[in-house]
Amino acid sequence: MDKNASPKADKTLQASPEAPFTTFIQLDGRSTVPSQFRVPGTFTITRLQSSAGLPHRITKLSPVPALLVSVSLKSLASSSYQVWTADKLMATSIVHPFRSNVIDFDSQPGCWAGSAFDYLHYSVPRQGLDDVAEDLGFGCINDYRLAVLEDDLVVAQITKSILPFLGRSDRLSVLALDQFSLILGAHLIQQYGVLQKTAGPSRGGLAPWQKRRAAELLHENLHGRIRLSDVARECGLSVSHFARSFKTSFGISTHQWLIQHRIDRAKQLMSQTTMSLIDIAIQSGFNDQPAFTRTFHQLVGVSPGTWRRQYVTRHSQAERPIS
Repeated sequence: MDKNASPKADKTLQASPEAPFTTFIQLDGRSTVPSQFRVPGTFTITRLQSSAGLPHRITKLSPVPALLVSVSLKSLASSSYQVWTADKLMATSIVHPFRSNVIDFDSQPGCWAGSAFDYLHYSVPRQGLDDVAEDLGFGCINDYRLAVLEDDLVVAQITKSILPFLGRSDRLSVLALDQFSLILGAHLIQQYGVLQKTAGPSRGGLAPWQKRRAAELLHENLHGRIRLSDVARECGLSVSHFARSFKTSFGISTHQWLIQHRIDRAKQLMSQTTMSLIDIAIQSGFNDQPAFTRTFHQLVGVSPGTWRRQYVTRHSQAERPIS
C-alpha cells in the first residue's frame, strides 16, 4: 500500500472509552464517609485528604476489572493504618511519604486510617493495560503482583508530576490524561505484571498521511478535549501504538505538541490583532488567562504582555524610515 495514501480508519475498532478525569476530595470530622467507595469504570486520579482520619474501614469497588494504585502523600503511624485484600488484613508498618500500594480491584481492597491522611489514588482499567501490553510485545497478563507500601521511585515521580494540576482551575485535558495513563500503565505492566514476552513492539513512526491527519485533528482541537483514542482511531492504530509512533515522528508527545501549538497560536493573535489577552487565551485553547500566562512564561520565558510589547517595539523600529 502507498504510505502516502489515506485509507479509511477501521470502523470496527472500539469506540472511545469513557473520558478520564481527576478529582480532589477533602474530608473533615463532619464528613459522611460510605463504607463502600465506588470508582467509575475509567482511568481516574483521585486525591483524598482528611484532617480527621476514617471512622471505619472503607472497601473500594470498581465496575470493571482494574488496578488500584494508592500513593501516600504524608506519613502515617503504623497504628493508624490498615489495609485488607480479599478480606485479609495485610502486614503494614509506618507509612512514609510516596510509598505505593498496587492492588487488583477483584480482591475488593479495604483500608482504614485513624488519623489525618493525604492519598492519591489511581484507578487503572485492565482493558487499557491489556492494550498497552499487546503493543509492548507482551503476552496476556493474567495477574499483577500485589504490593503494599512499595518504595516505587517511578510511581513516586509520576505522582509528584501530577500533584500541581489537581484542584486547579486549569485542569489537565483529557488528551494529557490519556498520555499520562499510558506512561503509568507501561510501568505497572513491566514492574508488577506477570509477563510473557512475545514479539517486540514496532519502532517506526507514523506514515505521512497519519502525520497529516493527526496534526489536523489536534489543530482543530487546541482546547485538548479530543481523546487520544479518537486520534489513534483516525490513524487506524491502537492508542499506545499511536502514542509511541507520534513521539517517534514529532519528537514530543501529543500533549506537548498541543501546548506548543497553543503558544504559537497565541503569538499569532498577539502579533496580528488587538484582541485582549483573555480573549487570546480562550481562542488559543486555554481555560483562562492565568493558565495562559503561566504556561506562556514557562515556555517562552516572559509573560504574554511583555512578549507583545517587545514585538510591537521591534516591528515599529524595523518600519521606521532611515533618515
